[in-house]
Amino acid sequence: MRPETMKSILVLGLTLYAVRMLPLVLLHREIKNRWFRSFLYYVPYVTLTVMTFPAILSATKSVFSAAAGFGAAVLLAYRGRSLFQVAIGGCLVVGLVELLPFV
Repeated sequence: MRPETMKSILVLGLTLYAVRMLPLVLLHREIKNRWFRSFLYYVPYVTLTVMTFPAILSATKSVFSAAAGFGAAVLLAYRGRSLFQVAIGGCLVVGLVELLPFV
């Protein structure tokens, strides 16, 4: 595994752990504020997205093939396909686009 990938995984893990652990340590009573509860609920998903998206665009030879694979994966996920089907579909589209002579 590349060092920057390991670093990203470590930062992601520490961030997710801190976001989940700090409220438990600092706040001893239930959080009643709806906005703050919603914020804490979505932080892990946003963090994962922010760290994953740049890696998707830089993982292939061309940004165009990466964008095509990402688009295919989003479309398959939107249509309710399984995670395995989404991953395979995205990889297949990237492979097919990279076979094109103009990319």
